Amino acid sequence: MSQVDWNNYTCRDFYDELLAAPGKPRASADELCNMLARFSAEELAERKTAAEIAIRTMGITFTVYSEGAMIDRAWPFDIVPRIIPANEWRKTEAGLKQRVQALNLFIDDIYHKQNVVKDKVLPAEVLAQSANFRPQCVGINPPHGVWAHICGSDLVRGGDGTLYVLEDNLRIPSGVSYMLENRNVTKRVLPELFASGKILPVDDYVAQLYDMLAAMSPRPGDDPQVVVLTPGIYNSAYFEHAYLAQQMGVELVQGSDLLVDEDDLVFMRTVEGLRRVDVIYRRVDDEFLDPEAFNPDSMLGVPGLMRAWRAGKVALANAPGAGVADDKVVYAFVPELIRYYLDQEPLLPNVPSYLCMFEDDRKYVLDHLDELVVKPANESGGYGMLIGPRSTKETRDEFARLIKENPRNYMAQPTLALSTSLRLPMDYPSPAMWIYARLFSLALKPTLLPGG
Repeated sequence: MSQVDWNNYTCRDFYDELLAAPGKPRASADELCNMLARFSAEELAERKTAAEIAIRTMGITFTVYSEGAMIDRAWPFDIVPRIIPANEWRKTEAGLKQRVQALNLFIDDIYHKQNVVKDKVLPAEVLAQSANFRPQCVGINPPHGVWAHICGSDLVRGGDGTLYVLEDNLRIPSGVSYMLENRNVTKRVLPELFASGKILPVDDYVAQLYDMLAAMSPRPGDDPQVVVLTPGIYNSAYFEHAYLAQQMGVELVQGSDLLVDEDDLVFMRTVEGLRRVDVIYRRVDDEFLDPEAFNPDSMLGVPGLMRAWRAGKVALANAPGAGVADDKVVYAFVPELIRYYLDQEPLLPNVPSYLCMFEDDRKYVLDHLDELVVKPANESGGYGMLIGPRSTKETRDEFARLIKENPRNYMAQPTLALSTSLRLPMDYPSPAMWIYARLFSLALKPTLLPGG
């Protein structure tokens, strides 16, 4: 087949991102489908190769930890983009803003009056057994009352076409650099798609990120000194740390580059001497951030940093303690948190969830382990999960034991029939594109700026 034949491309029984029916592109994807149909297989193969070369040239990589070894891999990329119609995006954007606003109010409440627990909206045991609740943060008032300045929410589209929030990432959310670079690569290999000017730009994300960070400075009248704090080159997201620092025009630093003096001021070591730091976009986990306050053996953090933050001498994004809302059990309560704090109905639905801390849910999960996805409450990056349909009996038996031993630490969700997108009918492999989008929102105040 020399060209894409839409009449022979079958939508099957699930939601297709490009086609409404065989041979009939969705209205939002009509221009893309017509453009692809004009390309021969050879032209498409050339563009795919051009994308791979661009990714290698730009150095877009991510690190995979496998059996103790670190494997640096090129970023996987499908040249066929997913189209999100403007009206759907407006609702999605509003839903993400609503969600992160409620989560910020929740975090602030948890470290102050804890009304959400007193009013029995959130069970007391959820907070009591939260692995990411930081007593060191109780009573602290971060600038503008914002704890999670950057929030990465994972979205999936179900087989019925509904966009669901799969989880929220507020500790140290990562991935936005890949979204930005994906757009750059797409512009290179499919420039025709952008000729009409109908595609919303994402180029201003880094500028918005910098403006948000600068607005947090304890010295608002001066030119703020912003830095990105990285654990170092061996971190899986180091590409992103370096990329964002470079794009913002700020220094990329490690813990050893910073110090806190007796007046709780933070300084950066430079060849010209010490330079005061006002804002730290930190990509180091809470427990390694300050050996005085958390893990005393940490070599990644800055001694005294929590003192400086508590004294209001430096701003941190995201704030320590924001991970209390990163809990996958807390995730199940987010719709109620939106109603409680904002008096609004959620604009974006959660994936249906079962909490093993509740007896009926636990019994259902244990009886259906072969059908469900089981997640520990505070792991990230897909670690520690059970994917029931792909699991062995031995693995399911082990998870049953873990759930019974610590039911609060586990929740489960059904396996969704996810939407899919075009798999090009060509000789070279082109992976189907699952709708798994990390979308970001930035917060200056409880009123949020659109990001990404």
